[in-house]
Amino acid sequence: MYLLIVPASTPFVLLATAMGLSWWEDHVLPSPPTERSNPRRGSVRPSGPCPARRTPRADTALTSEVVGR
Repeated sequence: MYLLIVPASTPFVLLATAMGLSWWEDHVLPSPPTERSNPRRGSVRPSGPCPARRTPRADTALTSEVVGR
């Protein structure tokens, strides 16, 4: 009977371990240093999404002109 307890309790032990490590990471470990913004330098913002490259049609032969090499 005791042999059935170990396989049945393994998921709960792993879950409790993961939750304990998560709590320990949030409350015990020191937080990473935050970067202070430099007022002399402008903030870097992304300009937007990259333009999508056109893909060749299925009926187009793959030549060096189509591939863009």
